[in-house]
Amino acid sequence: MSELVFPPLLSGHPVQGGEDPFERAQSMAALGCDAGAVVYNIQADRLRVAIVFAPEVSLQDAMAMLPLCAVGFQNALGALAPPEVAVHLGWDGLICVNGAKCGQFYVAASTTEPTDFPDWLVVGWELSLLQTSDAPGDTPDVTALYDEGCANVSASQLVESWSRHMLTWLNRWQQDGNAPLHSEWLGLLQGVGEPLGEEGVFLGTDERFGMLIRNGSDTHLRPLTQLLETDR
Repeated sequence: MSELVFPPLLSGHPVQGGEDPFERAQSMAALGCDAGAVVYNIQADRLRVAIVFAPEVSLQDAMAMLPLCAVGFQNALGALAPPEVAVHLGWDGLICVNGAKCGQFYVAASTTEPTDFPDWLVVGWELSLLQTSDAPGDTPDVTALYDEGCANVSASQLVESWSRHMLTWLNRWQQDGNAPLHSEWLGLLQGVGEPLGEEGVFLGTDERFGMLIRNGSDTHLRPLTQLLETDR
């Protein structure tokens, strides 16, 4: 596998076989690697990527890196895919292509305490490239990139494009705060205004990207920190 080309400030770290870039990135971060390390594993049927951040803000504010990376992904795939391909995001990190689940974002940090300043934060994502099910018609709500008219989008190209779009949003976030990112992300979110089972209705998100849920006359908040992976 040829190594990918990343913008300045980022460094590529390919892994192969069954190794999980999300786990590798966490191990690298815990050992003190530089921020901007991008670990990736490109296989025939799926793509997995993770990036290490070294936040200078509290965890509750650093969690903005999850929607930031997701918006960067949507922008990257939107630029590479045919115009009729729709890419949307779930509040919980879901990646949807043409309305079906195609991938997922994950996030982990050195702490789970919202007011702590984490030593590191890792955002990872994976994308299904080819369906491996014997009967993909049995799961119409699950898809793969190449089944959705994106056969000409190479995984390498997508990772490189994502890194550039992500950096653009990172620079904008550092300059302008959450507001521009919040506006872009909210426009891509699935399920806003729809019921969440018995919990209530998904109203939207607060300024820190937390989920606002209304149940009757009550509105409660589900912060992004609830999405932190602690057992992978």
